[in-house]
Order: sequence, then structure tokens, then C-alpha cells
Amino acid sequence: MTLIRSWVDTANDPSCPFPLNNLPYGVFSTSGTQPRCGVAIGDKVLDVAAMEKAGLLRLADTPLLASAVWNPLMDAGAVIWDKLRSQLMGHLAQGADTQDQVEPYQHPLSGVTMHMPFAVTEYTDFYAGRNHAQNVGSIFRGNDNALPVNWLHIPIGYNGRASSVVVSGTGVRRPWGQLKSPDQEAPVFQPCRRFDLELEMGAIVGKPSTGPVTVAEADDMIFGYVLLNDWSARDIQAWEYVPLGPFQAKATATTISPWIVTKAALAPFRATTPEREKPLLAYLEEPRPMLYNIDLRVELAPQGGTATEIARTNYTQMYYSAAQQLAHHTTSGCPMRVGDLLGSGTISGTTKDSRGSMLELSWSGKEPITLDGGETRSFLEDGDTLTLKGTCHGDGYSIGFGDCSGRILPALTDPYAR
Repeated sequence: MTLIRSWVDTANDPSCPFPLNNLPYGVFSTSGTQPRCGVAIGDKVLDVAAMEKAGLLRLADTPLLASAVWNPLMDAGAVIWDKLRSQLMGHLAQGADTQDQVEPYQHPLSGVTMHMPFAVTEYTDFYAGRNHAQNVGSIFRGNDNALPVNWLHIPIGYNGRASSVVVSGTGVRRPWGQLKSPDQEAPVFQPCRRFDLELEMGAIVGKPSTGPVTVAEADDMIFGYVLLNDWSARDIQAWEYVPLGPFQAKATATTISPWIVTKAALAPFRATTPEREKPLLAYLEEPRPMLYNIDLRVELAPQGGTATEIARTNYTQMYYSAAQQLAHHTTSGCPMRVGDLLGSGTISGTTKDSRGSMLELSWSGKEPITLDGGETRSFLEDGDTLTLKGTCHGDGYSIGFGDCSGRILPALTDPYAR
């Protein structure tokens, strides 16, 4: 697909992340106003809540965009999803006869505050990147025993904390927890010393289920995607994860990008999952390509310093697609609800500069990385700002998600001191 031209001039710039081909959904506010639903186009955000109220968007008998979240629109179903996209494209296309009516509903992106784009119902994080699993397993168990015996057969995941999912720009407080080094007889309670990021994609469920679904049905249930940073306290995790896996190590925060990029926008970038080392059970087989060709980058900026790109990879490195993860999630009959968020698992490539976590980049601290200003990092320090970026490259256009950023704040003084 080539660029679809808009009367919003900046949307026609090949480097603009928000062309008419994209139309991502977010929630914004301007000075002195309440958060409301908006759509990014060029360097503007379109107040679609006000447009619906004015009758410029006609979607259903009752308003779907009046809430400061996109859940009601998601809950309305795929026919309504397509209807909104079609009406927006009609209003914003070059030569649209409604341009004069729509222009007053634009606001400069540079002057708005972004908020959580949807209410997260549940959050599940997967461990579904082949290279990441191999790297982490090699660090802790050696290369020959890196992958658990079930890993090539099943998308492994755990239930996380929906309450701690935050939008880009929200500060992330360094957590306290139980830590125990191998030379200690007992654990201590202190701030995390090995705080980390995880470069992931997040899939948002827009259609509920009440029983097992196929991979194809699961793909139809997905409303859109966001960038996702699954912040991780590695030293807390090392002590607590045996035998049941992550708990408090992953509960501090999960940061998502502010714009939901829909499947319709991503459709031209469909890609297949990698060749299998072991055959999957039939219920996990994909009937069509269900990954996406999305270039991903991670930047780290120390306090007062400039940003350094520390990793670059692609979403096609995933071993299991979001549709496969979602289908597996339902096998027990577990109901999925509108607003459920699925983290892909860390996305790492095969080279050192494509690893999606500090644990891998520094090889658990044995090989610190050097930033452009000369500072080194094994894990993240207070004041560091981590930014994830994602881009699809089309014919004369780009599809972006907006930055997924968070700055690390110092740990609180002893939270139990009285």
C-alpha cells in the first residue's frame, strides 16, 4: 500500500508517524480541559469525542466516544471499528468536502497531554521471544539447558498487575523488595539494585470470549497494538521466582505507548512467525501470517545527558504471535474481556545490539554497555529515561506508535519506617 494523502499537510511527510494510513487512537487533554478520545493525524490530534457529539461521526444509537477511554468503542465490535475508520478517512482525505467542518476540531500534538488510552481489564505477560529465552536461560543455566523443555511447544506466560500499567511519560519508582545474593544466609529488604527494561509489544483485546477460541478467532479479537516496557527488578526476581515465576519483580510498573495502532493500519505489514524447531499442536497452528514487520528501538538517556540507542530489533523475532498467545490463553475456558492486555515477551534479535533488556545487553552485568557520553550501564540507574520506539515502513509513509518512555525515580525512604 502507498501513502493515502490527506489535507493535513504534515500527514503526507514520509517520515511522519501519523499519516492517514495510520489513524491511531489515544486519549488527550488540553490546558483546562478533561481527557477525551482523540485520533492522531500529522502533527495534530483530532477531537473525535467532540466530532461525535456534533454529529460529524455517526457510529451507533448511543455515543461511543464520550468516555475518556476507548473501551466502549472496542466493545461495539469489528463492524463499528471499520465504520469509524472509514468515516475518519472520508473526513481527512485530500479533497474531502468536510474539511472546513473538521478543521476546528484539531489541536497541535505539541500542546496536549496524553493519558491512558484504554482501561486495562487484565494483564498477561508472555515469555515468547526465542532469542530472549535462549539468552536468559544461558545466563542462568548454561547454553545447553537454556530453554525449558516446554518452551518450543507452548507460549509461556503469567498473570500480571493491570493496576500498575501506566502511559508513556509516567515516572517509575525504583521498587523495594527482598534480595538475597548467593553469599548471604538470609535475604534483606532494600531497594532493587538490578532494575531493568523489557522491550515488548502489547496486544489489546477488543472482543470478549467465553471459551476456547482458534488462532484465527483470536486474531479477530485483537483491536490493536501498543509498545510496552515491562519494567523488571532482576534481583527481586532471582530470589522469588522459584518455583512459581515472577511476582513482585514485575509489579512495579508496565509502561505503554499513548496511541493504539489498529490492525487495519498494520495489515500491510503482516509477517510469518519463524520456522519451527518442533511441530506445534494443531490448535496453535496459524492459518495466515499473524506477526508484523515493526522496527523497534530502545534509547537510554542518563539524567542531564543525551539519549543513546542501545538496542534495535524487529517484532518478527517473536516465536509466537499475539493471536497464538491469546488462543492458548483461552484453552482452559478462561474468559477474555474487552480491555485485556497481552505483553508479547521481550523481543530480542540474534546480535548483541538487538537484545531487548539490560540483563542481556550487559550479560547480567559482566559486560557493561557504554553510552555516547562515556557513562557505562549494567542495569538502570536513578534518573535514566528509557524510550521505546516502533515504526513500520511503507511505500512513501511510516506508521508509528508514539514514544513509550519512563524515567526512573529514586526509591522511597524505608516504606516501613515509622
